[in-house]
Amino acid sequence: MDGGLLIEKLILVVALFSITLLIAMYSTYLERKVAAWFQDRIGPDRAGKWGILQPLADGTKMFFKEDFIPLNSDKWLFILGPGIAMFTALMTGSVITWGPNFEAFGRTIVLQVADVNVGILFIMGFVSIGVYGIMIGGWASNNKYSLFGAIRASSQMISYELAMGVSVITIVMMSGSLSLRDIVDAQHGMGWFVFKQPVAFLIFFVCALAECNRAPFDLAECESELIGGYHTEYGSMKLGFFLFAEYINMFISSAVIASLFFGGYNFPGMDAFSGNTLAIIGTLAFFAKIFFFIFVFMWIRWTLPRFRYDQLMHLGWKKMIPIALVNLLITAVVIAAYNGWFNK
Repeated sequence: MDGGLLIEKLILVVALFSITLLIAMYSTYLERKVAAWFQDRIGPDRAGKWGILQPLADGTKMFFKEDFIPLNSDKWLFILGPGIAMFTALMTGSVITWGPNFEAFGRTIVLQVADVNVGILFIMGFVSIGVYGIMIGGWASNNKYSLFGAIRASSQMISYELAMGVSVITIVMMSGSLSLRDIVDAQHGMGWFVFKQPVAFLIFFVCALAECNRAPFDLAECESELIGGYHTEYGSMKLGFFLFAEYINMFISSAVIASLFFGGYNFPGMDAFSGNTLAIIGTLAFFAKIFFFIFVFMWIRWTLPRFRYDQLMHLGWKKMIPIALVNLLITAVVIAAYNGWFNK
């Protein structure tokens, strides 16, 4: 790797890290404003114009709150849990294609930190590892409510990963690649996979809600039963890491949904543009799709009531997985028939 390419990748990493944290930080502000809108309230309005500085006030409060470790907890695992959750959440964004290539300083800039040819597997793998942060944090707290929340979260995430993985296979079959760039490029213009795989999209979206522990699937931190769930004993920035990881996961989930089913940076009429103009518009279109799905995540949280845990597992195992498998079978038959494999 030459020096120029190394510097380019380092700049991309820093930019992605900064943008991800900024969006996660202001997602908390947006969440409160969306909740206020649905409940006919004003929401944050004291810290700056329209309350725009509220996330900075919250972050400052988190940094200066007392950082404590429960006496009977496992100290090192207690510290490690939030770090794993934050690390895995940030790593998933490294393989996402954020926009078309553009030219700058005589170089072709690729808006992707790592073009891994198994990008979607990379994301699914890190999502699977993320459950360890929650499980370790809940277990190390030596608190029964935290442990119950961690067990709920781990079983919920493992259960819904199965249906999510099966729905992803249908997209891989249609695009012929595990690379996110190839999957996005296969949806040129308006050839979005959501029109060909609406069932897979619905399954993936519901599973994403469950994977992010978002309402109505937030049983891991159900206040009426578990106080605060797996992060009951956490405070200061250790709690902040868990909360940030949740919002980062929501941001990345929205990006993956937009990439797999809504064309990523593809948009109608894109053939009328070229060069850097196409790159800028495509990137803006991609982020517009991401922000739309973030809004939908929040919309659902403040609209639907929470599931019971038995309903949650029943939906995952007895509904989502069978529907995903039937959809996969139908997709395989249609692709085989389209390619004439039955006539060979």
